[in-house]
Amino acid sequence: MALAPDRTVRGLLFDRDDTLVIDVPYNADPHRVVPVPGARRAVERARAAGLVLGVVTNQSVIDKGLATREQVDATNARVDELVGPFDVWCVCPHDAEDDCACRKPRPGMVLEAAERLGVPAGELVVIGDIGADVGAALAAGAQAVLVPTPRTRQEEVDAAPTVAGSLDEAVGLVLAHVPAVRP
Repeated sequence: MALAPDRTVRGLLFDRDDTLVIDVPYNADPHRVVPVPGARRAVERARAAGLVLGVVTNQSVIDKGLATREQVDATNARVDELVGPFDVWCVCPHDAEDDCACRKPRPGMVLEAAERLGVPAGELVVIGDIGADVGAALAAGAQAVLVPTPRTRQEEVDAAPTVAGSLDEAVGLVLAHVPAVRP
């Protein structure tokens, strides 16, 4: 499966947990951040191609009272240090029951990232590991690449418009749609 051949890509948004870093449920401890294999290289390839980069991440740990926003921000800063840097971070602090506009699969964070990056949502691709990541991208008018993990449900894989076997492969699919690097 491939991305739409007629769409230019100018930016790339990543999910955080199980996409850029190994998921530690409700992690708000920077010392527990471990990149997924190849994450730094994949992000470097995207940046070298001239893409703007961001992260869109659901962090209900805040709403659940298990961590503060400052702790989550410190954890994200560690991800930035190990894998990034990223041009923008969008964090949904809400729990699933809050009915907010930002929590994936809703489009809020993707649209916010597009606005902050100055790139139309239609020129972004979201890379994530679950159907909520794909859903948020498509709801915002962006494209999506699913990189399944053992926790990804088969129906999410079946429903995804584009699936890649690794983060590096996903970035490679995206790079095929990037205009030549600007001098």
